[in-house]
Amino acid sequence: MGGIDPALLIAALLTASVPILLASVGELVVERSGVLNLGVEGMMIIGAICGFITAVETGSPLAGFLGGAAGGAVLSLLFAVLVLVMQANQVASGLALTLFGLGLSSLIGQNYVGIKPPLTGAVPFGPLADIPFFGKVFFSHDLLVYLSVVLVAAVWAFLKFTRGGLILRAVGESHEAAHALGYKVLRIRLMAIAFGGAMAGLGGAYLSLVRVPQWVDGITAGAGWIALAIVVFASWQPWRALLGAWLFGGISVLQLNLQVAEVGIPVEYLSMSPYLITIVVLVIMSSGKGRASFAAPACLGQNFHAAR
Repeated sequence: MGGIDPALLIAALLTASVPILLASVGELVVERSGVLNLGVEGMMIIGAICGFITAVETGSPLAGFLGGAAGGAVLSLLFAVLVLVMQANQVASGLALTLFGLGLSSLIGQNYVGIKPPLTGAVPFGPLADIPFFGKVFFSHDLLVYLSVVLVAAVWAFLKFTRGGLILRAVGESHEAAHALGYKVLRIRLMAIAFGGAMAGLGGAYLSLVRVPQWVDGITAGAGWIALAIVVFASWQPWRALLGAWLFGGISVLQLNLQVAEVGIPVEYLSMSPYLITIVVLVIMSSGKGRASFAAPACLGQNFHAAR
C-alpha cells in the first residue's frame, strides 16, 4: 500500500471512469424516454473498433472519436427499427444487439490486432499542470475526460430546465398522454436512442484509443453492463451517474494498484472486485421497499404504437 501514489490513483480514476460514464449518461437519456436498451455493450464495442479503424487510417484521434460515436449511433438505429417500427421486445432486441456487436467487431477488427493508434495528447494547461498534487490530478488529462463531465452537466440541464427535456421525460412517464398532447413519441424516442448509441460508441472509442490503447476482441470486458447498472444505481439522475462511474473507475484502478503492490490477496479476487461491488451496491439500492425503482420512468420498456 505504501507504494501507491494518491495523485496518480485519483488521476487514473478519472480516466478509467470515462468510457462507462459516457455510456451510462447516454443510456440514462434513452431510459428517460421510456426505452430499455440492453445493447450498450454491443454499441460500445462497435464504437471501439470503428473509432480505432478511423483513427489508424486517418492518423487523427479526433476523427477516431467521431467515428466511434457514429458507429455506435448507426448500430443503435438498428435497435430503433426493431423496437419502434417493428414493435419487437426491447429486452430481446437489446440482447441480440450486444451479441451482434460483439461478433461484428471481432470480424472487422481481425486485421487491426497489434496496431498502435495515434497518440491522444493531454490538454495543455501550462503552469497549472506543474502544481503539486492538483496539477497531476486535474490538469494532466486528455480532452474527453473534461468533455465527459461537461456532457453530464449538459444532460442534467437539458432534462431539468429545457422544454425538450420536459417533453422527453413526459414521454417516458406516459407515452399515451404525450401522444394525446400532440408530441411525436416515436420521433423523440428515436433521437434519444441515437444519442445513447453515439455516447456508447464514444465511450468504446475511448477504450481502444486511450485506455488500452490497441484493438483486442472483447475490449469492453463488460463495461456496457456496468453502465446499465450505473443508471439504476444513479436512480436515473445524471450527477449520480457521474458518482457511480467514479466509484467503479476507482475500484478498477485500485485493484490494479493493489496487484502491483503485491498485497496478500489472490489476483482473481482483486480482478472480480469491481463487478462484485457493483452487484452489492445495486442490491443495496434496490432494497428498502424498492426506493431506487420509484425513480424509474413509468413507461420504461413499454412499446408504443400511435394507432392504439
